[in-house]
Amino acid sequence: MARSKWTTAEMPDLSGRTAIVTGANTGLGLATADALAAHGARVILAVRNTDKGDAAASTIRSDHPDADVTVQALDLSDLASVRAAADALLADERGIDLLVNNAGVMYTPESTTVDGFELQMGTNHLGHFALTGLLLPRLLDAPNSRIVTVSSVGHKIRSKIDVDTLAGTDDYDRVAAYGRSKLANLLFTYELQRRLAAAGATTAALAAHPGLSDTELIRNSPKFLQWGEFLFRPIMQSAERGALPTLRAATDPTARGGQYYGPDGIGEARGNPKIVESSSRSHDADLQRALWEKSVEMTGIDYPL
Repeated sequence: MARSKWTTAEMPDLSGRTAIVTGANTGLGLATADALAAHGARVILAVRNTDKGDAAASTIRSDHPDADVTVQALDLSDLASVRAAADALLADERGIDLLVNNAGVMYTPESTTVDGFELQMGTNHLGHFALTGLLLPRLLDAPNSRIVTVSSVGHKIRSKIDVDTLAGTDDYDRVAAYGRSKLANLLFTYELQRRLAAAGATTAALAAHPGLSDTELIRNSPKFLQWGEFLFRPIMQSAERGALPTLRAATDPTARGGQYYGPDGIGEARGNPKIVESSSRSHDADLQRALWEKSVEMTGIDYPL
């Protein structure tokens, strides 16, 4: 019987399974990749900076000498890089059992991706939307594969989405832009799960959030927002603890498509992972479909469903 407080001790043996984790060179992504490798998975670190990726891979191998871990270059803010990474990953004939869409940027100054999209939406949502669509054939080939996308409690903060201005607006607000991108992660997950279920696929789409975790994403926030790190430090948890909701969504045999995992503590700031509720806006079926259609238009990536 599973423990009431889920930990990595509950993870099953993942030998023979392949997992891809974006942004796995540090923080939550590294903690996620390390735990997957510890349980026998072949893990691919999909990262923008391959030098840091190589260092992360060395760290994992140091912790787990038998770990099968490799590095794949991936810049989610450049659709050409996303396509190149997908081509390289698809060239491997083995199936993909798990895709963890973890990488992200937070509270960045006004900027655009290589393709002209607002940076936070372009990286956090559109880059992952394109990557998932390109890799989906291999995921569909693997029985009971999973796609886990990492959102945030920030999806509830100033996050109203207008799909007609998804690429960016003239009145840029970095907090609102981050909230919209994290809301988009959930809208995408729920719509993807609906389409997978309608197609009769065994692949499942789930989401997770890490609560308040002490990672580079927090430490690299603008200086005027870094006071929050000191204010919330007493309730922050480590990257290893913050990765637990993602790991549960990715590996718990009882987890099901469309579920959203987060910490069980007050305000979902910290704690052990459980199923949590996302905002009512994230469950707007019309908005889910509209975002999907706009994402296909902007990325040029349609899904084989």
